[in-house]
Amino acid sequence: MKPLAVLSIICMMTISNSSHAQPEPMTPETLWEFGRIGDVRISPDGQQILFGVTYFDVPENKGTRDLYIMPAEGGDPVNITNSADSESGARWRPDGERIGFMKSVDGQNQLFEMDPDGSNVHQLTYIDGGITGFGYAPDIQHIYYTSRVKLDETVADKHPDLEKANAHIADDLMYRHWDRWHDGKYSHVFVASYDEDEIGEGLDIMEGEPYHSPLPPFGGSSQIAWSADGKYIAYTSKKKTGIDWTTSTNSNIFLYNLETGTTEDLTPFNDGYDRNPVFSPDGRFMAWESMETDGFESDKNRVMVMDLETRKYRDLSAGFDQSSSGFAWSHDSQTLYFVSGIHATYQLYAVDVEPAEIRQLTEGRHNYQSVAVAGEMLVGERMSMSMPTEIFGVNKNTGEQTQLSHVNREILERTAMGDIEKRWVTTTDDKEMLVWVIYPPNFDPEKEYPALLYCGGGPQSAVSQFFSYRWNFQIMASHDYIVVAPNRRGLPTFGQDWNDQISEDWGGQNMKDYLSAIDAVKKEPFVDQNRLGAVGASYGGYSVFWLAGHHEDRFSAFISHCGLFNLESWYASTEEMFFANHDIGGAYWEDPTPHSYGFSPHLYVHRWNTPMMVIHGAKDYRVPYIEGLQAFNAAQLQGIPSRLLFFPEENHWVLTPQNGILWQREFFGWLDKWLK
Repeated sequence: MKPLAVLSIICMMTISNSSHAQPEPMTPETLWEFGRIGDVRISPDGQQILFGVTYFDVPENKGTRDLYIMPAEGGDPVNITNSADSESGARWRPDGERIGFMKSVDGQNQLFEMDPDGSNVHQLTYIDGGITGFGYAPDIQHIYYTSRVKLDETVADKHPDLEKANAHIADDLMYRHWDRWHDGKYSHVFVASYDEDEIGEGLDIMEGEPYHSPLPPFGGSSQIAWSADGKYIAYTSKKKTGIDWTTSTNSNIFLYNLETGTTEDLTPFNDGYDRNPVFSPDGRFMAWESMETDGFESDKNRVMVMDLETRKYRDLSAGFDQSSSGFAWSHDSQTLYFVSGIHATYQLYAVDVEPAEIRQLTEGRHNYQSVAVAGEMLVGERMSMSMPTEIFGVNKNTGEQTQLSHVNREILERTAMGDIEKRWVTTTDDKEMLVWVIYPPNFDPEKEYPALLYCGGGPQSAVSQFFSYRWNFQIMASHDYIVVAPNRRGLPTFGQDWNDQISEDWGGQNMKDYLSAIDAVKKEPFVDQNRLGAVGASYGGYSVFWLAGHHEDRFSAFISHCGLFNLESWYASTEEMFFANHDIGGAYWEDPTPHSYGFSPHLYVHRWNTPMMVIHGAKDYRVPYIEGLQAFNAAQLQGIPSRLLFFPEENHWVLTPQNGILWQREFFGWLDKWLK
C-alpha cells in the first residue's frame, strides 16, 4: 500500500477513534515521517499536476520517491508508480500522452515512459553509465539527456597492473568538489532522435570538452532548455578548468544548433553567473538568471531577457533591489513569473516584457520555491516554518492562494506547533533587523525558558520561512526552547547593500547583530538569561566558534556544525576558491595579509570557557572536517566540556534517516545537559 493511502486510512482512524486527541510535540522521528514533495510539473493542457513524493524508511535507512498526479484545481492525488525503486525527474511529454521519468536499472538511471495513469511502462534508454536528466523537444522529434563522460586519465589508466591500488593523483585544482573526488568524468548534454519505442544514438554536443553541463554540484535540468521550435538547445556551462574554474563564477548560456551542429555563446558580455535559460512559447525571447560580478556567488540575481532575432538583451529587474529565480513564461510570451525574496519570505512576482514593471503577486509568512503556469492559474511549491512543502495554486490577478496538496495533513494535525513572532530589533548602528522568535507549543508566559540563538549559514542565505529537516525551529521550540533567529547583516531579501555588507567583515557588524538580537529577547520575563545557547552550521558554525571567544559570558552552551575554525587552514583546503577570495579577500600569504584573517576564531580560542559540541562529516569538502577536529581538540586541551559528533559517510549536510535522528538526539541531549 502506498504512503498516501496509508495516511488516508490513519487519518480516518484518528477522526473516528481519537477526535479529541491533543497534538504532540515534534520529535526527531516526526521529521522523517513527512513526505517531501518535488518535481512539480503541469500537464501541457494545464489540467493536471505531476509531482514526486519521497518517503523515508528509517529501519532501512533510505528514502523512496513515488510519482503522483492530481487535478490542477486540487483534489485527491493518485499514485501512478508502484515499485520498490525511486522514480525521479518526471515530466510530461509535450503532447500530454505520456510521462517520462528516470529509474535505476542495475544501479544506473535510465529513461522510462508510461501512460498518465501509470500503465504501459516502457524502458527507452540502455545507456552505459546511465543518465542524470532528460528533456523532450517541443515537437517530440528529439530528446536531450545528460550523462557523465570519461575524459581524464585515472590512476587505473596510468597503472593498470596495480588493480588494488586506491589513490588520487592531481596536477591542478578542483580535484574534489562538495563531497566527491574528481573521477575523470564530466556531465555532458546529448541529443537523440525520439519515437515511442526507442531513442536513437545519442550525439554528445560537448564532445571532448572537459566542462560540465549542468554545473556541479547542484545544477539540474533547469540549466538546459529546448527552443520553442525544437531546433536549438540552450545549456549552462562554465567552460573553464582547474584553477580558472575554482576562482571564477563566469558561466555562460550556450546555444546548440541541431541542424548545423554549431554552438554559440549567447552571454560573452557578462563576467558572472549566467544560468537557467527559459524560452518563451512564441520562440522570440530567452530569459535567464544572471549575476554581474565574477567570483561573487551571492550577487543580485537579475532577470535578463534576450530577443533571439536581434540578440539584444535587457535587464528587466533594473532598479529592483531583490534577487529573482525560477522563471516561467505566460502563454502569450508577454510576462515572466518568478520567485523573489522580501523581508525573509519568498513570494511570487510578475514582470511584463514591455514595459518592464515588476509587481508582487503574493504576500504572507511563507517561502515559495517554484512557479509554473497552469491555464489561468499559477502553481507553486510553498513551505513555512510550520509546514513542509505543499503545492499551492495562485490567482494571477488577485494573488489569492489555495492549498492544492495535503500530503502531510495527518502528521501536521497531530503535531503541536509553536507560535512565530516577527520582531524588528535595532542594531548597534541604528538599523532595523528582522528577527523571528519561535515559541514552544503551549507557551506559558509565566514560566522562564532557556533560549537558543540560531546563527544562519551561507553566509548570504536568508533566515526565511524555510522548513528544515535538520535545523528545524519547531522541533527546537518543542523541546521547550525560545528560538531567536535573526536576519543579521549579510543576508538577502533586505536589499543588496544589507546582503553585501558581510564580505570581508565576518567578525564585524553581523556578529554585533547576533548579540543585538539575543540581548533584546533575553530581556523578556519568560527568558532565563542564565540559560542561553548559540547554535549554527557552516558560516553559522563559524559564528558559534567566533562568539565562543567574544560572547562575554552571555551563553552557557554552544553547538557548531561544519564550522570554519581556522581561516588559514580552511582557505588552503576548501574547493570553490571564488567564494573564499571574495568573502575573505584572498590568500593568507598575500602581502599585506587580508584583514579578514584577523576574524579567524582560532585566534581567540584562549578565551573559550563554555561547553562546546562540535559536529562534522568526513565527506564535507566545502568545510573540511579538520576544522571541526581542531576546534574539538582545542576545547579538550583547555579542559572545556566538549563533545565531538563525527559522521564518516555524511557531507556538509546530514542526509540519511538514522544519522538525522541521531543528530537530533545528540543535539538536544547536549543542550538539555547545559541549559536545563
